[in-house]
Amino acid sequence: MPAGVSWPRYMSTLGASMLAMFAGAQVVHQYYLPDLSIPETPPKPGELLTELRGHKVREEAAAAALQALKAEQKVD
Repeated sequence: MPAGVSWPRYMSTLGASMLAMFAGAQVVHQYYLPDLSIPETPPKPGELLTELRGHKVREEAAAAALQALKAEQKVD
C-alpha cells in the first residue's frame, strides 16, 4: 500500500490526477495555439517573429557609439 492508502484509492487518485493534468495541458494548448510546423529551411535573422526587436536596436546603437568613440580617440 503506497503512502498508507489502499491500492484502489491509490489507483483512482493517480488516474484522476493524470486526467486533470492532461486536461489542463490540452486547455493551455488550445488557448495558446502553438505553431507546430517545422520549416524546411531555418528563418533568416529578423524574420522570426519571436525575436526581440529592442535588442537589435540597442546592439546597433552600441556599435554606433563604439565607432564614434574610436573616431573621437583617433582625432585627439
